Amino acid sequence: MKIFIIGFMGCGKTTWGRKLANHLGFEFMDLDHVFEAKAGMPITEYFTANGQDAFREMESSILKETDYPENVVVSTGGGLPCFFDNMTWMNANGQSLYIKLSPKTLAERLDKGKTTRPLILGKHGEELVAFIAEKLAEREGFYEQATHVVNGIDMSVEMLADMVKKD
Repeated sequence: MKIFIIGFMGCGKTTWGRKLANHLGFEFMDLDHVFEAKAGMPITEYFTANGQDAFREMESSILKETDYPENVVVSTGGGLPCFFDNMTWMNANGQSLYIKLSPKTLAERLDKGKTTRPLILGKHGEELVAFIAEKLAEREGFYEQATHVVNGIDMSVEMLADMVKKD
């Protein structure tokens, strides 16, 4: 079984993906790490050097061409479901789980974050909340196509495991 964790940056895809994989006894993969290994550089450098279009194309290729273990939980990049046919591909090749959070909650998490994210460089406070709200409005239609949609505030690893086991 393949489970793809999707959602906006800062929603906890990697953290919850690891927890879910451990709980189910599955392997865990972070597609951002796969990307960086293939690109030979951090995503921020690749993004700056090659632009968003090249980044999105490579990200989509990695999603579709990676040799996944039989039972795996995969955390994806926040924008990955919104480009090409990536959302359709994930749903055809496994289950997808959208961790849904409000723009304000995401902004609070991202403002405290330790990593640099190309799309939000230099944005803080209300400017960051407004940016996230705008991006979420663009992406929500893709995210909502997930096999499972879960409120990121009120979830547990047991609840996530029950969701994916029912399918």
